[in-house]
Amino acid sequence: MIALIGWAGAAGLLAAYALVSAKRIAGDGAVFQTLNVAGGGALALNSAVNGAWPSAVLNVIWVAIGAVAIFRLARRRSRQSRPEYQGALSR
Repeated sequence: MIALIGWAGAAGLLAAYALVSAKRIAGDGAVFQTLNVAGGGALALNSAVNGAWPSAVLNVIWVAIGAVAIFRLARRRSRQSRPEYQGALSR
């Protein structure tokens, strides 16, 4: 099961990279970041279970970077949906 999780994580990261490279998704968008977080998390788990600590740590950092990006995207969307922000845009 852990091997399948690792393979799924690798596939997710490769899909994210391929989709951005093909200009099918934005590199700063939610889909790309979500694929990175999920893929990195799966690979971190696989690496930790198999004792590959450098890879596990790298993927935990990868997940943290993606999580911060998702948080910032959500915060930006939240701000843009507020009425006071809409008024500021029309000035």
